[in-house]
Amino acid sequence: MIVYLATPYSHPFASAREERFRISCQVAAWAMRQGHTVFCPIAHSHPIAAFLPDELLLDHEFWMVQDLPLLRMADEVWVYPNDAADASRGVAREVKEAEKCGIPVRLIHPEEVFESLANP
Repeated sequence: MIVYLATPYSHPFASAREERFRISCQVAAWAMRQGHTVFCPIAHSHPIAAFLPDELLLDHEFWMVQDLPLLRMADEVWVYPNDAADASRGVAREVKEAEKCGIPVRLIHPEEVFESLANP
């Protein structure tokens, strides 16, 4: 199954974005270990962002143009809330797009991820 992993990212502090990137990678690894093909826009785009001009770094529409075509190819969209999913414009847009396309959305709970990673 192809999983699109939606996680919050934008934050004014680079240290918060770095932490969200790290958590996104851990959750993507957890999903891959379950045998899924995973696209996680944060894991993909965080390293690329270092090579973009500052005005694009937190440009919501720029990132949606990059991410939504890949979301449309997924079998499911998984949302990992980390610390800000309720307030994330990007995650809200991704969920809305999934619903529009008839793609199931699943909320991933932190305890299921990190208990599994702690006990391989």
